[in-house]
Amino acid sequence: MTRTNWFWLICTMAILGSACQPAPADRVANELATIFSGEFSRIEPGGAVFITKGDQTIFASGYGLADRVTKEPITTQTLFNTGSISKTFVSNVILQLADEGKLSLLDSLSKYFSDFKNPDIANRVRIHHLLTHTSGLPDNRRDLLSEEFLLTAKDEENFAPIKQNDSLLFEPGSRYEYSNPAFNALALIIEKIEGRKWQQVVAERIFQPAGMRTSVITDGPFPDKGVSHAYVQEKDGWKELDYGEEPTFAASGNGGVWSSVEELVQYEKALRQGVLLKKETLARSRTITTYDHWQSAEPPFIGLGWFLSQPGDSLHIVSHTGSQGGFASDFVSLPEKDIVYVLLCNKPEPVLALRAKVLAVLEKNNWLE
Repeated sequence: MTRTNWFWLICTMAILGSACQPAPADRVANELATIFSGEFSRIEPGGAVFITKGDQTIFASGYGLADRVTKEPITTQTLFNTGSISKTFVSNVILQLADEGKLSLLDSLSKYFSDFKNPDIANRVRIHHLLTHTSGLPDNRRDLLSEEFLLTAKDEENFAPIKQNDSLLFEPGSRYEYSNPAFNALALIIEKIEGRKWQQVVAERIFQPAGMRTSVITDGPFPDKGVSHAYVQEKDGWKELDYGEEPTFAASGNGGVWSSVEELVQYEKALRQGVLLKKETLARSRTITTYDHWQSAEPPFIGLGWFLSQPGDSLHIVSHTGSQGGFASDFVSLPEKDIVYVLLCNKPEPVLALRAKVLAVLEKNNWLE
């Protein structure tokens, strides 16, 4: 090869290498700010965002009002109800108890609940079916309980109708159907094993070691202060929609954790660092659970408490969304890229569409390399 050709080869390699370098963090932050400032108003309910790569904060900001009465602004430390992200806290305590030999994921519900109307159901459904939303337990709560009762009914009252079912929707482990009562049951199992409120157990086993000093869990009307309120927009303005207005809000095993975007990032880092779970247990929880008798046309996509991208997808995404009353949330971890993205809102938001926009910005700027 001539000296001239070597020169052009070196230049080309330099250009290609430069093109693959991550864009400056401030450019990425500006593009992300454009997305979220266009989504939220300063004078309405809004949301908080936190995005990190390793120890570097890529973007963090709060938008709008946490309380329309007091006009308290939303910050990255504002507590939101996280909705179904709460399920990951319950599932991780279940996994801790399994590692300690206090329960087995193969345990049937009959070991913990002796009052099923049809005992065969309790014998066939196992803890791992609850964790993977494959139990087949029908959600018949609104058939047996009034909306007024459900406004204050806790985990026990919400799971009681489930035990009255005569049959299952399908054979456990053969199909997926999202189940909130499954996590009311898991919370009650934690209480039966530990002999105290499951909220206290999560606080001791998850919040404290993860450094989540302000996070709390619904227990009846608690928390009644220090947290944001949720709203939905109607023709005549904003209507509050959280505890006291939204049925099943008090059934906190499936959606009772209140946290901030900052503390949810700490939660993910504590998981990755092995503070909360053994690394092999975390890996198992974030591996798609498969069943030999799977009958759905849709392939499995859930681990033990987490939703997962399919093998072969360009990105390995571990996530959980949440929606309860007017709250909406998204928790996204890209372990191989060392990225965490958390969005918490106190009004309904298209969280998956916003996630796609965030990932598009990160990809365009080579932050997913």
